[in-house]
Amino acid sequence: MIKFKDYIAESKEGAGLTIWDIDETLFNTKAQIHVVKDGKLVKKLSNTEYNTYTRKPGESYDFVEFKDAKHFRDTSEPIARAIAKAKAIHKNIKNRAGSKMIIITARSDFDDRDTFLDTFRQQGIDIDDVHVHRAGNLDAPNSAAGKKIFIKQYLDSGKYGRVRLFDDAISNLDMLLSLKDEYPDVDFEAYLAHHDGTMTRYRK
Repeated sequence: MIKFKDYIAESKEGAGLTIWDIDETLFNTKAQIHVVKDGKLVKKLSNTEYNTYTRKPGESYDFVEFKDAKHFRDTSEPIARAIAKAKAIHKNIKNRAGSKMIIITARSDFDDRDTFLDTFRQQGIDIDDVHVHRAGNLDAPNSAAGKKIFIKQYLDSGKYGRVRLFDDAISNLDMLLSLKDEYPDVDFEAYLAHHDGTMTRYRK
């Protein structure tokens, strides 16, 4: 069991980057991703299935359900324990110069940005101080590949000595830990998010 103080603790040296996923990490969601080929729907994927699915030749993703901000607000169930952790971490980070908390989601842009952000505000998350990156806007073959692009942008800045990711997909956590060879001076921490809001330290 990870102690709460260990979640909010910042690295002793240098700035830290904390990354949160949204679906099945901060909110349990019901939206599905459409897999399309030749203009026709091939299948629908849950968020969990999407995390491990690799597109076949000619396939593309349609995030129409994930773009619906009202659907997200009305059907998503906040995961209280995870949200409490995120708020505590963010509060602590504000007192640490250079440290930052961001969200990287597999979703693409929403049709109504304010409605999307209000869903976080209603849970007491200071979302206006947390940048949300949308990997679904990138032409990446899967969730991990898209999230990796954003994470590397932060790492290439040279500002961060510690990076931790809270995510429900092992493929995304494996991706994070695989960056250790490329960035040997950075401490990487991966946490597997469970639907009840508990977190487990993940090691490959």
